[in-house]
Amino acid sequence: MRRTQQRRAWLRESGRVGALLSVLGALVWFSGLPFLFPSLGPTAYLYATRPSAPTSAARRVVGGHAVGVVAGLLAYHAVAGGVVFTAAMTPTTVGTLRLAASGVVAVVLTTAGMIATDTGHAPACATTLIVGLGILSKPMEGAIVLLAVGVLTAEHELLGHLRG
Repeated sequence: MRRTQQRRAWLRESGRVGALLSVLGALVWFSGLPFLFPSLGPTAYLYATRPSAPTSAARRVVGGHAVGVVAGLLAYHAVAGGVVFTAAMTPTTVGTLRLAASGVVAVVLTTAGMIATDTGHAPACATTLIVGLGILSKPMEGAIVLLAVGVLTAEHELLGHLRG
């Protein structure tokens, strides 16, 4: 009996993650814009597996990612603006040092910001690295990140209402 319950939970939770991310995947496909990025996976996972947990509260999710985007933009443009992150960074160069420092500063600022605003959401620390390392470092890309988080959160809320 327990094994059947576990299988149902596995199917329900993985299906919910798929449903949550499919809408954003469709937005990527239709728009060509980065509405799907690595830190949304852990957020969707939390929404699917721990929908009532404090870290899944809409205020924490949206607020945490917003803090992460702002901190990442500040860190990148203050410390590493113009440096492009690549898969093979040249060791011991000033550019590589600037990107590394930007990433560290972004996570420090995000942590401080989330603590100060009580918006702790661990996946937001991945968001701030995505922005702070220059991967999605333009203000418009930051806005797309926040829009994607908003869409994911709205979907989660809608699914919660439909579930009862």
